[in-house]
Amino acid sequence: MGLGIGAILFGLDNLFALFLPAALGSALLIVVLVLLTGANHLDGFIDTCDGMVAGRSAEQRLAIMRDSRAGGFGVVGTCCLLLLKYVSLLFLPDAHRMAALLLMPVLGRWAMVYAIFAYPSARKEGMGRTFKEAANWRGLVIATLIAIAISVALMKLLGLALMAAIWLIIIIMSTYIRRRLGGLTGDTYGAINEVIEVFALILVPLIGGGYF
Repeated sequence: MGLGIGAILFGLDNLFALFLPAALGSALLIVVLVLLTGANHLDGFIDTCDGMVAGRSAEQRLAIMRDSRAGGFGVVGTCCLLLLKYVSLLFLPDAHRMAALLLMPVLGRWAMVYAIFAYPSARKEGMGRTFKEAANWRGLVIATLIAIAISVALMKLLGLALMAAIWLIIIIMSTYIRRRLGGLTGDTYGAINEVIEVFALILVPLIGGGYF
């Protein structure tokens, strides 16, 4: 699924480049990405920002995250996230656009698979708990091999360096969330995906030497 989304983004990026300025094309790519995912991951990011910052205890944070209303922290966090994603797309070097656009959704979804498998659930019910109960070694191995294969195919051995960097970011973020909530939830899985997508856009050209 991640590779399919990446292929759509890359195809549209080439199409937009034919008749639109880069700034507008980059903004439209973000809109398309939100539409393709139904804004589910972005909604999880909003709830995670609200809960992680506003609550004083794990129970309060989880309760805040259940609230469908967006708080100030969620709005500000999402604005920062979308701004980073937009600027990263806008200044993405041409030589690395294909790799970045294809790997962004692939690595974001691999990050969720890893986080679901490796970390406990913070709730006893809910969609996140359902994902956790369905997680197994086979799914993780398949997702990891697919992510590695695509990364290496697009970036050769530098793809392994990218995977290692992304893995470290997943561990840092997931460990922090676990300490604040006692585990991970469906909302935090979406937040992890969103953050990893931004880091993928930044790290692909950085590791590939495209900024220099």
